[in-house]
Amino acid sequence: MTTTSERVSGSPTSQVSPRVSQSVFDGSRLRVVLLVDVYDGAQQQFLEAYELLCNQVASVPGHVSDQLCQSIENPSQWLITSEWESAPPFLAWVNSEEHVRMVEPLHSCVRDTRSLRFHVVRETGDPAMVSEAAERRLQAAPRIGDGLIRHALTFTVKPGSEEKVAKILSEYASPEPKVDDATRLCRTSLFMHGNRVVRAIEVRGDLLAALRHVARQPEVRAVEEAVNPYLEQDRDLDDPESARVFFTRAALPAVHHVTGERQEGPAERYALSYPVRADRGMRLAELLARHDVAAADDPLSPVVRSTIFQRDDTVVRLIDVRGGLEGADPALILGLADPAQVAELTTLSADASAPKDAELARLVGLARMDLVTDRRSPEA
Repeated sequence: MTTTSERVSGSPTSQVSPRVSQSVFDGSRLRVVLLVDVYDGAQQQFLEAYELLCNQVASVPGHVSDQLCQSIENPSQWLITSEWESAPPFLAWVNSEEHVRMVEPLHSCVRDTRSLRFHVVRETGDPAMVSEAAERRLQAAPRIGDGLIRHALTFTVKPGSEEKVAKILSEYASPEPKVDDATRLCRTSLFMHGNRVVRAIEVRGDLLAALRHVARQPEVRAVEEAVNPYLEQDRDLDDPESARVFFTRAALPAVHHVTGERQEGPAERYALSYPVRADRGMRLAELLARHDVAAADDPLSPVVRSTIFQRDDTVVRLIDVRGGLEGADPALILGLADPAQVAELTTLSADASAPKDAELARLVGLARMDLVTDRRSPEA
C-alpha cells in the first residue's frame, strides 16, 4: 500500500497564498527534467559529456541527485532528471556563467533540448521511505494560475545608443500572435532603464513554441538585425551557437507572480529595475515577493498584479497599477517599505534625513523604467 508523504509530515511547507500563481520561494524541493535529442551516432560522445557534467554538478550547493535515462524506443532520445533542495540554488546555478561553460561540451552532440522545472507536491512509496522523505519539503498545495506563462529577455546596449535602440524597438510591426491551435502570444511589454532593455512576454500555451515562433517572424528578425550593431554583447543570429549563448544569457525568468483582489477599472503597466548589490539578487527578489503577497490581500492596494523577474543580480518588477503612479503609496510601488532595506540590498542611495514617503517616492523615480512599447494581441 502506498502512502503520501504529506500524510506523514502533516505540514510539509507553510501555507501558500491562493493569490500566488507562481513562486520559487516556498522552500519546496525541485525536480528538473531535461529532454535531450542527440545526433545519430553521437550517443557515446553525449554520455562522456554527461559524465563530465555530472561530476561538476555534484559539488553545486543545493544539488541532491540526478538520473540519466535513454529511450527504449528511440536511442537518440535521452532524459536527464535532477533533484534540488529548492528552486533558488538551482536557478543560481543554471543562470550562471559557470553553467554556460559546463554545458558547452553537450551542444556539439545535441540536436535539441527542452528543460522543465517542477516543485514536488506529493510522494508515494514504502511508508518507511516516505517517512524519511517527509523531512524534505513539499509544496503545500497546487497553485491555480490564470493560464498565462510569463518570461522576459534582457540585454544591454552601448551607452549613447539608447534613443536609436528605443526607436528601433518601438516601430516594428507586431508578429502574428497565433502560434498554433494551443499557443498564442498575448502581450509584449518592452522597457528600458539606462542602457538595459527588458522585453517581457505573456504566452498562453507553450512558451518554447512561442519563442521559436517569434524568432522566425521576418518583422522580429529585421528588428534583431537592426539592433545588433548597438549590443554590448556581440552575437551572430546566423550562427546557432552564437544565438544560443546570447539568448541563454539574456533569459530573465519570472520567479514570482501574484494577483491582488479583483478590482474594477483599467490598470497601467510599469516596470522597476533594482540596481542590486553583489550577490543580493535572489534575496531582494524574495523580499519583494513577500511584500507583494502581503499587499495582495489589501482591496485598496493600487497594485493589481506583480511579476518579479530575477537572474543573478538583475531584478525587475513588473506591476499593473490601477490609477497610475500619481498619488499611489510609494512603498507599495517600490515593494520595499523601509529605506534601510533599499540601502542594504541595492545601490540606490537613500537619504535617511528625508521624510520616509518623500524618500521612497524619489527611489521609485530612480528605479522606474521607461516604457518603449506595450502590445496586446486582439484576443488576449
